[in-house]
Amino acid sequence: MYNIVYTKRMRIDKSAILFEWDKGNIGKNKKHGVNDKEAEEIFFDEGKVIFKDKLHSKQEERLIILGKTKKDRLLYIVFTQRSGKIRIISARDINKKEVHLYEETT
Repeated sequence: MYNIVYTKRMRIDKSAILFEWDKGNIGKNKKHGVNDKEAEEIFFDEGKVIFKDKLHSKQEERLIILGKTKKDRLLYIVFTQRSGKIRIISARDINKKEVHLYEETT
């Protein structure tokens, strides 16, 4: 299954978070109804949960974050970290089977 890496107890310096957006990932998640700024919001959710994505971490470590946006929308985001920046790979609404992963730690 998943290994939880961080939970809501992890504190993030909001001014220190940088996101990497380029032609490879800007607007990529519009097909799921998620805009780029909305996807960034869950990294600041106090109840967020981050898991290692062992299945898709072949060439680089990938992580999964579950969290809420400012409008309480639950999102499932796959991301990696490159050169001190967060690169969002995909973002979508959380599905019914994944909700318990978020709720167990909040």
